[in-house]
Amino acid sequence: MEKRCYKVKELQEMLGISRATVYDLLKRKEFQWVMIGGKYIISKASFDEWFDGSMTSGETHLEQ
Repeated sequence: MEKRCYKVKELQEMLGISRATVYDLLKRKEFQWVMIGGKYIISKASFDEWFDGSMTSGETHLEQ
């Protein structure tokens, strides 16, 4: 079964960024997410689309 969502820790590890930076991306609504049981659940499709677009345009700058 294909994964449909990510957790904050997974994005931290994949991107090599701090937890605070992931929360900043969530706050800026860079991709879709929902909060379930006090935890952020990030749409894989939305994140992948954002990431692929960022990689091709070179416009997004992440800071730790």
